[in-house]
Amino acid sequence: MRESVQAEVMMSFLVSEELSFRIPVELTYEAKDPYAVRMTFHLPGDAPVTWAFGRELLLDGINVATGDGDVRIEPTHPEELCDVRIRLQVGEDRALFRSGAAPLVAFLDRTDKLVPLGQEWTLGDFDEHLEDALGRILAEENAG
Repeated sequence: MRESVQAEVMMSFLVSEELSFRIPVELTYEAKDPYAVRMTFHLPGDAPVTWAFGRELLLDGINVATGDGDVRIEPTHPEELCDVRIRLQVGEDRALFRSGAAPLVAFLDRTDKLVPLGQEWTLGDFDEHLEDALGRILAEENAG
């Protein structure tokens, strides 16, 4: 059985109203951490930065504004499937990205084939997976 799904999506990094540039973003979903999606942003001149957040947050954010913490995702036009804005925030530092919805939907469709939405709990010992996932997330935060 396949253990993960990966995709590379080109996103716009919105520096200001006047300035943006395209960057590759690696999307990763692993069956061993079935509730999370990871996005690794490859910014020019910097080490890659990885953010992990709920798969359902990404799914919901394609259609409606969602998220009330460090990650907010919203469609640019809720009445149609077009672009999605992803806002990441740490303290006062913010980064805003824009992506087409289609590649995100295609990625999420592949994750659903690996682990159907709502069936994450069936993957065995969730507590062990959660402990491993939290350990990885904390290690990533301490390394960055």
